[in-house]
Amino acid sequence: MFREIRRKDRLVSEDTGIALLNSCAHGVLSVLGDDDYPYGVPVNFAYSDNCIYVHGFLEGHKVDAIKKNPKVCFTAVGNVEIMIDQISTNYASVIVFGKAEIVPPPSNAVREKAFAAIMEKYIPNEKERTNKYIVDHENNTTLIKIDIEHMTCKQRDVK
Repeated sequence: MFREIRRKDRLVSEDTGIALLNSCAHGVLSVLGDDDYPYGVPVNFAYSDNCIYVHGFLEGHKVDAIKKNPKVCFTAVGNVEIMIDQISTNYASVIVFGKAEIVPPPSNAVREKAFAAIMEKYIPNEKERTNKYIVDHENNTTLIKIDIEHMTCKQRDVK
């Protein structure tokens, strides 16, 4: 169903991909957008229990696209180093395919877990403050839960 990675010499373990998801500050969520054009949008996210969680407004391009077609692709790239002498780049990347689900308000166990993971990733050790923020913005924030179906991770690290 999913294509095999072309550069098998750069293939790394899924654990490496998960570590990258946990360390990257941003990723790109790609959906099938208006008039069947691809739409990729940079997002903040958190990984937990084989899912990627993204938050956003209750409406918009990505929300409309997911409601129409839940199949998505998510990409994160890290450990980037330009190798000027080699005219190349060292990097690590992870590409995820999965099905996205919109989890609107009100609060429930999935939303609470996801928002806790997102806040801990970006604002660690501020649980009281971030919980207040989540409660204050509960009604105007949606959550996108991506159940991972397939993940490929690759890395180039030549010195």
